[in-house]
Amino acid sequence: MTRFLAALALLFTLASSAAADNSLTVGSKRFTESYVLAEIVKQVANQTGEAKAEHKQGLGNTGIVFAALKSGAIDVYPEYTGTISQELLKEKDAVDLVAMKSKLAGQGLDVDIPLGFNDTYALAMRDDQAQKLGIKSMSDLAKHPELHYGLSPEFLKRADGWPGVAKVYGVSATPQGIDHGLAYEAIAQGQIDVMDIYSTDAKIEKYHLRVLDDDQKFFPAYDAVLLYRRDLPARLPKTWAALESLKGKITAAQMVGMNADVELRGKTFAQVAQEFIAHNLRGGAPVAAGSDAPQSFWGRLFGGDFWTLTAQHLWLVFGSLLLAVLVGVPLGVWAARAPAASGPILTVVGVIQTIPSLALLIFLLTLFHAIGNPPALAALFLYSLLPIVRNTYTGLTDIAPALRESAVALGLPAGARLRLIELPLASRAILAGIKTSAVINVGTATIAALIGAGGYGERIVSGLAVNDTAVLLTGAIPAALLALLVQGAFDLLDRFITPAGLRPR
Repeated sequence: MTRFLAALALLFTLASSAAADNSLTVGSKRFTESYVLAEIVKQVANQTGEAKAEHKQGLGNTGIVFAALKSGAIDVYPEYTGTISQELLKEKDAVDLVAMKSKLAGQGLDVDIPLGFNDTYALAMRDDQAQKLGIKSMSDLAKHPELHYGLSPEFLKRADGWPGVAKVYGVSATPQGIDHGLAYEAIAQGQIDVMDIYSTDAKIEKYHLRVLDDDQKFFPAYDAVLLYRRDLPARLPKTWAALESLKGKITAAQMVGMNADVELRGKTFAQVAQEFIAHNLRGGAPVAAGSDAPQSFWGRLFGGDFWTLTAQHLWLVFGSLLLAVLVGVPLGVWAARAPAASGPILTVVGVIQTIPSLALLIFLLTLFHAIGNPPALAALFLYSLLPIVRNTYTGLTDIAPALRESAVALGLPAGARLRLIELPLASRAILAGIKTSAVINVGTATIAALIGAGGYGERIVSGLAVNDTAVLLTGAIPAALLALLVQGAFDLLDRFITPAGLRPR
């Protein structure tokens, strides 16, 4: 199995083009501020004309984005000093930028360009509830064990997150994990009492939250910086010089405002980045007239990236499906022809189907040392195998023995029997398996956006990040319609491929 996955990794890596020397890939985590900062970096880089900058949006949590940076799948992404020292370098105490640079050098990485603001972690409650209970600081939480905590999954696991908070402040509650964007709705509706926030979140004021004082000074400084590969300044000197113009240019108030533009005023990440560059950096392109106006739902649905995302999604679905057919049908034939092999084959493809999709994507990301198409196509290929292998096996083993015996009596060799008799008789079952895999792939492919593979999932992930149902639907609706189109296309194909005598009347 390990050799098979290694061979698969090599195949998909070779099938995907490597990044050119004059390209710049910017990554971002899955929250609003990271999207905006990465978009600013991308647009500033593109202004130099030295490199074609690309933004791989919402790659997931810190671990995934950092792994992508180390592997060379991305070149730079916005990060925070507290996260670098506590989470990535595993330092118990805060370290300065010089020490970080020294410790990162051994990994081929570097950190620089402080952007000018501190975005620290904090805990927050509804102001009216906090006032009623007399809670002003995080130390007060230990006096109220009845409170319900809803914390983002990453905060739950980080050393500078919940484990440290619970220990330092003596809080014994058992928190539940919840997406950061959804937590605001949950706390507003009273479903949770305490949530983790970033100090530059735009929704703190909107939802009337009280940010609790970190009176034990547990959280370190989280100054926004750029974390990048060490070869970047030498490889793209003009681009790097342009990025250095961002040093100290973003205040906390400006960052709150940009987050609010996206989350509360419906602007796109690209719009917000363009406006910031135009107003704060020399050489910024003027903002187009009318760009402040929020787009209608239909404008968002069929926006400028619609056809690009559609092409990406189709490639993910049908690229992986083609390989699954080429591998799955022969595996099904083998299982049907060799009873001793059928058990192991069907067991392996069945077990693969039970692996959680996100876990498989992260495993393949590590195996491939890359983000984007290679691990995404490999994961979708593996998920496509079960319906195809199972239906091929079932279709062949369900053929009436009398028909097999007649073919043998005619003197047909095994290969001819398979090609002329057995596969045509099993064609409806095989095609049904391929159709099932294709339809499932359309939905599963949306998760591939978490590792930078694009497709409609990119919009869904963005919608979750900013808690915007309209943005989420601009990805979910096309995916659902594509699934219906795929099913209809296979139903039509069934009429032409299935032998006339086997078609339902």
